[in-house]
Amino acid sequence: MLFGRKNPFSSTDAFPLSDAVLEFDDSSSGGVRRARRTLDGFGVRAQLNARHQWAAAISAVLLFGLALAAFVALEVVDSALWVWTAATAVLGVFAFWMLTRSDAGKKLRHRHLQLCVVGLFLGAMLVLVYVVPVTQILLAPFAFVALSYGVFAVPRRMLLALCALAFVAYGLVIWLHHYQRQDDALLRLELLHWIALALSLPVFVAWMGKVQRLYRSLDQASRKIKNIQEDAKRDTLVGCFNRRYVLAALEEQKQLADETGIPLCLAVLDIDHFKRINDELGHLGGDEVLRTFSRIAQQGVRGGDVFGRYGGEEFLLIFPATSLLPALNTCERIRAHVESHAWNGLLRARVTVSIGVTQYVMGESVLEFFSRADTAMYMAKEGGRNQVVVEEPVLRGDSLVSDSAADSA
Repeated sequence: MLFGRKNPFSSTDAFPLSDAVLEFDDSSSGGVRRARRTLDGFGVRAQLNARHQWAAAISAVLLFGLALAAFVALEVVDSALWVWTAATAVLGVFAFWMLTRSDAGKKLRHRHLQLCVVGLFLGAMLVLVYVVPVTQILLAPFAFVALSYGVFAVPRRMLLALCALAFVAYGLVIWLHHYQRQDDALLRLELLHWIALALSLPVFVAWMGKVQRLYRSLDQASRKIKNIQEDAKRDTLVGCFNRRYVLAALEEQKQLADETGIPLCLAVLDIDHFKRINDELGHLGGDEVLRTFSRIAQQGVRGGDVFGRYGGEEFLLIFPATSLLPALNTCERIRAHVESHAWNGLLRARVTVSIGVTQYVMGESVLEFFSRADTAMYMAKEGGRNQVVVEEPVLRGDSLVSDSAADSA
């Protein structure tokens, strides 16, 4: 390595690339990334959960409609009732979807929304039983389906209260049937259904409470594991990706570039006069400068770029599927943001950064690729600091020659 710098990839204390975690993602998406992600309630995971819940609810409605269609096919139920029920179900789903999209719906807790779904499903079935008593055959099995939908999120006491309300409503339907029809056989049949549900549904909810607690324990354990995995990728001081992760990302992107031929660029960023900063502010103040620099740099990188701390005041920025000019523009933007930032404290001079950037050449080693970017960074230092230097490789016959161009502040 030029300028007497120790080779970072041949050092005995470097992390072996084969041992690093190869999975990586954007270090800058959504603005500045925290050291630990928010894993629940927001982002992709929450969207997937919402989709799964909508799919489960609509599937239950479709299954009930299919069962009711069988009643129509057997000429037990009039087809007009099926059409009316289907139209009501579609309107109900649409209305509930509009509720979830409204400001009032967004303020409701997740468990309350699920409780509303279960309550509406049970209420709709009881209305259907009142209109057509024979459909009470469907009430018992689909009551269990409805309760199963909310058993993982809705507290057990709420489900038990909903069951009690449903029993009262079912009892009212039975009384209305007897009052209007004076049919003793229908009364005995409906009482038997009511007793069966009254004995089984509360037990089901109570037993499923154990499953609910197990589910929550597993979910919490899963979140902790994901937090640990996320923290393992992050530098504990500055919050961006750590050395082990960024080197693994560099190795993986090199292999991808070799296989596909897509361009790849790498930048080495080094804070200027960092020893002077530590002398002026002390190590705690120097750590704060590192954190602030990391935050500024991550605000400047694009989605898909990988930014991480290599060690000390040196950082790496990987540009997957990016040619040299866009990479240079991003580096210049970071340099300008660092220079213009209002640095507070006892600093007697502004904080600046020297950056070297280069593009990958097919077939070269990671060491050669890194060394060229590192050399460009040292040329920026030698050229007066606070600038971006491009080390652009040019193939001439069988030899690889580097042309250097400096973009000074």
